Amino acid sequence: MMSRLSLGLAAFLLTLLFAGVAQAVQPDEMLKDPALEARARELSGQVRCMVCQNQSIDESDADLARDLRILVRQRLKAGDTDEQVLDYLVSRYGEFVLLKPRFDLQNALLWGTPVLLLLAGGVFMLWSARGKRRSPLPQPLSSEEQAALDTALKRE
Repeated sequence: MMSRLSLGLAAFLLTLLFAGVAQAVQPDEMLKDPALEARARELSGQVRCMVCQNQSIDESDADLARDLRILVRQRLKAGDTDEQVLDYLVSRYGEFVLLKPRFDLQNALLWGTPVLLLLAGGVFMLWSARGKRRSPLPQPLSSEEQAALDTALKRE
């Protein structure tokens, strides 16, 4: 009785352990060459499912994801390099198909704008602080002004 309970508990824990790493790749999609299949899995992990958008095509069960997984494998079997496969997918679906966008001028502007704004704010703060320090110190009162001030203060 205890061994059945232990076995059931172990099976349950293994199910929980591997629930997060379930892959959507079907056995009929897999390549026979283990090296090519490993490359295909690596590339599939970098490509966004255009239906799910928050999953890679390696994780998605969507029909489009399956089509993209098959396309990646076809391109690899045809002799394309990893970069050529990704370039092909980007040319068909746009930069959004990549889970990690490439660094280019548009991305640099997107990522660099907050940094430039922070730098501009820092320069402005330094410039305005220096401007306040440069303001002239008050000059001492002349004897006439001091006499007028004394007279005004005596009246009160």
